[in-house]
Amino acid sequence: MGGHEVWLEQCAEIDFKPEARRYAEGTKTSEDAANQLGCDVAHIAKSIVFEGNDGAVVVITSGANRVERKRKIKRLLGYKPSMTNPEYILENTGYSPGGVPPFGHLKPCTVLMDEDLFQYEIVWGAGGSADTVFPIKPDELQRISGATVGDVKQ
Repeated sequence: MGGHEVWLEQCAEIDFKPEARRYAEGTKTSEDAANQLGCDVAHIAKSIVFEGNDGAVVVITSGANRVERKRKIKRLLGYKPSMTNPEYILENTGYSPGGVPPFGHLKPCTVLMDEDLFQYEIVWGAGGSADTVFPIKPDELQRISGATVGDVKQ
């Protein structure tokens, strides 16, 4: 079973019915996803994974932003999370880089969300694979993911 199918199962468990779109050309990067969708890269809700003290830390941020780990993430968590690798990401979220969704992780993760995403009516997150995205309102994304909202950008 692929990452998208795994994610759909996780969505079913919480009664979330995503309107996922698949693109054969891929949506691995924020730029790829924005090009496929015909939207601004800022509307992409990318998930960046770090190694935390008690498991993965998933930071959902605008595709136009870079994450400021040393000061801003540290301020939200109380410590600076470590950079990680694809194996850690897969093992701790259940998904490969380029397809990590903002929620529906297979292990408990700490989730942070960029406050910049709230300026958009709809944002697009990865749907468990590097060729799938889905639309969601930022407030619903925050509610479903259980994310702590804050300023995370450089």
